[in-house]
Amino acid sequence: MPTWLTAVSLTSLALALACGVWIAVDVVRRPPRMGVMAVVWPVTALFGSVAALWFYRRHGRAGVDDDPTMAVSVGKGALHCGAGCTLGDVVAETTAFLLPSVLVPFGYPGLLPDRMFAVWGLDFVAAFAIGIAFQYFAIVPMRDLSPGRGLLAALKADALSLTAWQVGMYGMMALLVFGVFQPLLGVRPEASSPVFWCAMQLAMLAGFATAYPMNWRLVRRGVKERM
Repeated sequence: MPTWLTAVSLTSLALALACGVWIAVDVVRRPPRMGVMAVVWPVTALFGSVAALWFYRRHGRAGVDDDPTMAVSVGKGALHCGAGCTLGDVVAETTAFLLPSVLVPFGYPGLLPDRMFAVWGLDFVAAFAIGIAFQYFAIVPMRDLSPGRGLLAALKADALSLTAWQVGMYGMMALLVFGVFQPLLGVRPEASSPVFWCAMQLAMLAGFATAYPMNWRLVRRGVKERM
């Protein structure tokens, strides 16, 4: 990887981490009404960086914005979904790098010609599991549901949102890998490279863009709660 690109990536990651740490400290001091958001907001900063910090300070801090607009509520819902996806993708990408054999059930080597597609399968499973867990711990207290009904409600509320997020994320990563890195630089960033994780920041922002319309539809139809 070019030195300048690595330097830019490290700077972007360091800034995002600093924003995440600031939010993590703040949510300890000012716990959000919905407990799971104490995890969601710092994780959001890992890809949203300064923009996520601004949004948190403006609309996420406890007591700051108790009557958000529809646009803000949908944004919170999309970020809630995206935080689960982000954690799932980080876990999956790291596991696939350290333990390549986990990709065998996902068709690599063997069925799939490219390792990246198998990693995407693992990404989706991990992101889906963590994302649904995030939704479960948000929706059960809000609706006072039993565990079984809470799980069904979480699946109904977040399955389409999670899928929409992953579609945007995969699309951006494919564009960066096959349209930028390989043809222009002749290399593909691995999970051990800061360039890879900087690219993932862009991919997560793309995921937010594709998940936002879906979340709007789900909230308007009453499938997801306004946040």
